Amino acid sequence: MLFTSYGFLLFLAAVLVVGLVCPGRHRWKLLLVASLVFYGCSGLRYLAYIIFTIISTYVCALMIDKLHRKQELFLSENKGSLSKDEKRLFKAANRSARAKWAALCLVLNLGILAVVKYSGFAIFNINLLLKSAGGGEIAFFRFALPMGISFYTFQTMGYVIDVFRGKYPAEKNLFRLALFASFFPQVVQGPISRFDDLSETLFSGRRISAKEVSFGLQRVLLGFFKKLVIADRLLVAVKVITSSPGEYQGAYALAASLLYAVTLYADFTGGIDITIGIAEALGIKIKENFDRPFYAVSTADYWRRWHTSMGTWFRDYVFYPISVSKPILRLSKKTRSALGQGFGKRVPVYLSTLVVWFATGVWHGASWNFVVWGILNGFILIASEELTPLYGRFHRVFGFGEKHVYKAFRIVRTFCLMSLVRTLDIYDSVGTTFKMMWSAVTHLDLRGFLSGGLLRIGLSAADYIAAFSGVAVLVVLGRVGKNGDFRGALASRSAPFRYCVLLGLVFATIVFGVYGVGYDAKQFIYNRF
Repeated sequence: MLFTSYGFLLFLAAVLVVGLVCPGRHRWKLLLVASLVFYGCSGLRYLAYIIFTIISTYVCALMIDKLHRKQELFLSENKGSLSKDEKRLFKAANRSARAKWAALCLVLNLGILAVVKYSGFAIFNINLLLKSAGGGEIAFFRFALPMGISFYTFQTMGYVIDVFRGKYPAEKNLFRLALFASFFPQVVQGPISRFDDLSETLFSGRRISAKEVSFGLQRVLLGFFKKLVIADRLLVAVKVITSSPGEYQGAYALAASLLYAVTLYADFTGGIDITIGIAEALGIKIKENFDRPFYAVSTADYWRRWHTSMGTWFRDYVFYPISVSKPILRLSKKTRSALGQGFGKRVPVYLSTLVVWFATGVWHGASWNFVVWGILNGFILIASEELTPLYGRFHRVFGFGEKHVYKAFRIVRTFCLMSLVRTLDIYDSVGTTFKMMWSAVTHLDLRGFLSGGLLRIGLSAADYIAAFSGVAVLVVLGRVGKNGDFRGALASRSAPFRYCVLLGLVFATIVFGVYGVGYDAKQFIYNRF
């Protein structure tokens, strides 16, 4: 059920109406039913995947929590009779038992994700090796990919790890945990929520205010505007260029990378706006997932602003555990001894960074394009970190650091660099991607592109005007209030002005949106991840 489909709009209207009249203490039950219905619409057989994840997560978390309580009780009852060594041995045994339950849950659920998402990619590469060695081939298994499996798997695995770490106790109610895992606005493309954050409002049962409904629907409207007016329109040009790389080279390849950056931003943030807006209209708070990434002045700053829930998930559950693991600590000791304290301390951190970015690339898709994309981002971040002292000296000597012109240069530089790296998303192979980027250097031909090429890639002059007028609207709204909170600034203005702005967004979405008879409804780009 696409967010932009008429069926979803009817479904959403029904959920909102019933949710507003439903007694607060029962609202979460309504949302669980709605979420399972929504997920079931993607295919009833896919319900088995998410239900297995919910039950296995519930059981393993309860067992971990039981062991936590067993340790607390034992230590409390034997407070004065145990030696330090006895306490240490008991804690180590208890932790080992908890770790086994956590590992079981992680292996089961990440294993399912790996099989359904990556088995085809793995078999393809194994067959290439067998063919080069003169061997036979392994038959392919075709697994249909359940909707949102990467998102709900990471969300529930984060919950299990938090329970293992003792951050909070396990949820005793299976159905409440089921809603956390399957909450319909965010199961499609995130954000990846933490249980302690989301549960505060997901199960609160408090009265929903008129302001929450109004602000939530305004956020949903902004999401539809981004998706229909900008993203789905510009995606046409991106597909035309990338579908025929032999014909569209040079300036076309450069245009594809820049257009895709805007397309992806409008598409992904539009979907997140819809998600956060629906939740807000239901009285539920979901954390923001973007902080104006195109205002970033460096690659590190960009990734602190882009898809923050994914970034913090990998930071908390992958980077930190790896960076303090025994093998990394041993490596740190050896490299400091061999290479000196300064550089030696950074080597293990950089190795952890590359592992995290390799995993991030694999998470995005079963393709060498995404593997290279992830590793390339890791190397760029490491290079940027190594060059930071040089940047500092440069700024001090030339005094550029505080100048607005130089900040604008850094913003444009970061946008262009990230756009070029993102090009790996849109071509069919790594080789084709780098070939097209090289053609932008050797066969640029900007004059020919600007004189007629713009109208050869599936968009008319009216399409460009509509799309980039939409971008201008987003820039203005971003200056008024970040992350969609233009609503607060709008609420302080007079009613006629407020209604004119909102009706203008509705009018622009209806008139300039890409939809209607003959329109091939486009799924949100991040749904495939």
